[in-house]
Amino acid sequence: MIPDNEKLSNPQVTIAAIKKYGFSFQKKFGQNFLIDDHVINKIIKAADITKDDIVVEIGPGMGTLTQYLAESAGQVIAVEIDTKLLPILAETLAPYDNVTVINNDILKCDIEELVNEVKEKKGFDYKAVKVVANLPYYITTPIIMGLFEKHVPAESITVMVQKEVADRMNAAPGGKDYGALSLAVQYYSETYIAANVPPNCFIPRPGVGSAVIRLTKHDKAPVEVKDEALMFRLIHASFEQRRKTLKNGISNAGLPGITKEAVGEALISMGLDENIRGERLSLAEFAQLADILYDACE
Repeated sequence: MIPDNEKLSNPQVTIAAIKKYGFSFQKKFGQNFLIDDHVINKIIKAADITKDDIVVEIGPGMGTLTQYLAESAGQVIAVEIDTKLLPILAETLAPYDNVTVINNDILKCDIEELVNEVKEKKGFDYKAVKVVANLPYYITTPIIMGLFEKHVPAESITVMVQKEVADRMNAAPGGKDYGALSLAVQYYSETYIAANVPPNCFIPRPGVGSAVIRLTKHDKAPVEVKDEALMFRLIHASFEQRRKTLKNGISNAGLPGITKEAVGEALISMGLDENIRGERLSLAEFAQLADILYDACE
């Protein structure tokens, strides 16, 4: 273990490491390194990390959060895309024999395969896999949706994201933040915002506030739908032109066999105004709409 004052959560330690290795931040990777131990401890607590867990960390950076994860988890797999950070990680994580650093793009990784390799190599019989990350803002949605859609065997995903994105994931029907992302994330998980994080907790400081959100995967989807892909096509069509009515948005999307009239009739049969906007429909109502239109197209 490393004393807290010698960890990278101490800004002076981070600055010294940056200077030692001549590291330059790369905008293409959206690099903002966390330097606040209070926030790190909130992440660890929100993710409920235990010694029985394998943690997959996306984008460890210099290893700030990784140092704390290594002390809380059984095993840590840290996936870092930037090769320039590998020598820094080799030094900052040297005291921990339960960390495996993988140089790869998380979007190209088979996480289940990585977990199985660590399980066999380290002889570690884990109880749960948990994903933790301080995500680059520009690629937050593709990463999170990729983890869900590939059905990665993780119990939960606890991430630092732009506050606006966390609010969208957590939003309820009818609000300005509610949209396709809200519905997609809530179809796969239960959302909980654990902390709001100001820009001064990072080096360099981002231009916006951040938030820690935990996404606990559902054992079973909260709604049943005959055609999941159709439901999500309807959802995306409904929010692509947010100011339009739901039936106009869907009809403009050109979905085979689905007309404006069919959507209007389906909404009326559900007891809804045929001119309602998508932001007013719950996940259950989108599932019901998808089922009605699916049957109509059969």
